Amino acid sequence: ILQGRSIYWMQIATFTSRRCTEMGDVELRFYEILIREEIENLCENGRFLQMASYIQHGDISVFEHSVGVAYMSVFIARSLHVKLHHMVLIRGALLHDYFLYDWHEKDRRHCLHGLRHPRLAMRNACEDYELTKREKNIILRHMFPLTVVPPTCREAWIVCLADKICAVLETLHLSKRRYREYFPMALRESYMR
Repeated sequence: ILQGRSIYWMQIATFTSRRCTEMGDVELRFYEILIREEIENLCENGRFLQMASYIQHGDISVFEHSVGVAYMSVFIARSLHVKLHHMVLIRGALLHDYFLYDWHEKDRRHCLHGLRHPRLAMRNACEDYELTKREKNIILRHMFPLTVVPPTCREAWIVCLADKICAVLETLHLSKRRYREYFPMALRESYMR
């Protein structure tokens, strides 16, 4: 089980951890629980863990990136006091890069990855999960302005911004987060290598 009660969960990114204490320990713990429960749900009912097999930026896997985007999205929403659907925000952030391939491989199908992967991510997510309109909007529009159609809901705008922040931190190796602790115990050893 992914959320074994005896597991000590690693801290979130150094960038957000200092600021998240401003939200208060109880509120922060609440959002951490929501994120962990949604990760467990996605792992049990789809191919979510496959994202751990693919690198996103630097040495950060797509899985780790998506978890980081979920945390950053919650941080942004809470910091700006934006009223929104938090579970939609978290779920959309976790699934925004659900494209399930290594975009670094030299393959004609991977050219223009930045433009094409939102549609593929949505197609994969729709195959594995039931999505709301807002979750679909988050997945399809998270690459704005590279994809020219902007997000149409607050949750999608926040994930779009969080994705950019996390991508910069990961690409410049400024992110110290490692979310491998979120993997089920049975799979953790192979991913920790």
